[in-house]
Amino acid sequence: MVKREVESTITAIFSLLATAMRAYWFLLIIYIFMSWLPNARESQFGQMLGKICEPYLEIFREFIPPIGMLDLSALVGIILLSFAASAGVPALHDMVLSLF
Repeated sequence: MVKREVESTITAIFSLLATAMRAYWFLLIIYIFMSWLPNARESQFGQMLGKICEPYLEIFREFIPPIGMLDLSALVGIILLSFAASAGVPALHDMVLSLF
């Protein structure tokens, strides 16, 4: 009985984590598309998204420099986040559940 409750709690936590990662993925997409619109990133909403998204994107910009006008680091960040949400979180969930 207690084991089921623990498993249910762990599953809820990992489900919340995967949902948060998907929501962050959408915020990244919006932030990237805002770069195509003049002055969109200078708006209050754009600045708020910048504070949320830039720390994550900066990690990839250290390793992947822009090629001309293309910033491929954002693409790599989105792909990695998507992979982590779809494959990494379920795998980690299974590993944690195997401990109980």
